[in-house]
Amino acid sequence: MSTLSAPPDDLEQQFERHRVELRGYCYRMLASPFEADDAVQETFIRAWRGYKSFEGRASLRSWLYRIATNVCLDMRRSVQRRARPMDLGPAREPLLENLRELPEVTWLEPIPDSHVISGDPAEAAIARESVRLAFVAALQHLPARQRAALILCDVLQWKASEAAGLLETTVASVNSALQRARATLEAVRPSIGSKDSTLSDDDHRLLSRYVDAFQAYDVEKLTELIHEDAIQSMPPYDLWLSGRNDILAWWFGPGIACRDSRVIPTLGANGLPAFGQYKRSDDGGYAPWALQVVELRDGKIAEFTFFLATETLFPLFGLPPRLEGASA
Repeated sequence: MSTLSAPPDDLEQQFERHRVELRGYCYRMLASPFEADDAVQETFIRAWRGYKSFEGRASLRSWLYRIATNVCLDMRRSVQRRARPMDLGPAREPLLENLRELPEVTWLEPIPDSHVISGDPAEAAIARESVRLAFVAALQHLPARQRAALILCDVLQWKASEAAGLLETTVASVNSALQRARATLEAVRPSIGSKDSTLSDDDHRLLSRYVDAFQAYDVEKLTELIHEDAIQSMPPYDLWLSGRNDILAWWFGPGIACRDSRVIPTLGANGLPAFGQYKRSDDGGYAPWALQVVELRDGKIAEFTFFLATETLFPLFGLPPRLEGASA
């Protein structure tokens, strides 16, 4: 096929049809919604500039994925691996002196579901599972090309031959990379699509009860709603807590300033329920404090992640910059 002489008039629209899935791919590669957006934008720029060399031997979608992969590989060379507090050491006691802040660039960041999930319900269920915080964090332990192969084949369901063409390698190399990647992840994650991540009516009632109990700071009700083996983390601090007793000891000890907070639901994050938490401020209103992402298991809350980078995350999740008085 001859080289195409000029981009078609609707090329930008064709690119846009792939934005959500490409953003999801780049997010799994990079673990940051902001880096993922940058990667997709750079992908489109490179594709536009290089369109004359696109000979049409592959689909536009495959070509964009090839460019996006190269963009992500380039970006991974210049930034350190993103992680969760649980990746950096054991749980510690709920004491203020254990609270240490590490550079923001080390942390995995959450992403709104709507930025990475689209398509039919079956595809959406797999997408939600494959952006779970624990899974995305586990991906960051893989070398970048292993990570790309696993995402392409296990998440996006590409054939090994298709992934080999995109990665410019052999099928044998892709299969070897998949074997090593799966072995690395086996101990830290469930199989993709192994459970229904859709919230049931009971789940919604549980979350409503949690909001009421947290806003009332009712220790008895909170105890009923949290699993005994629940965990909590608070990026950008490296402290994480293991067990309901330690979580509540923190909330009613060093974290007592969260009493009288207001909590409002927002866009789902990484396939999980999410809330904006606002702490009472001196002017009588409520100031942003944390994006709460919670994971449910068997009718109770199994994990809390309090993301404290509200200056970037609240706008991303469409949360207001403050709440006013008793109207919150």
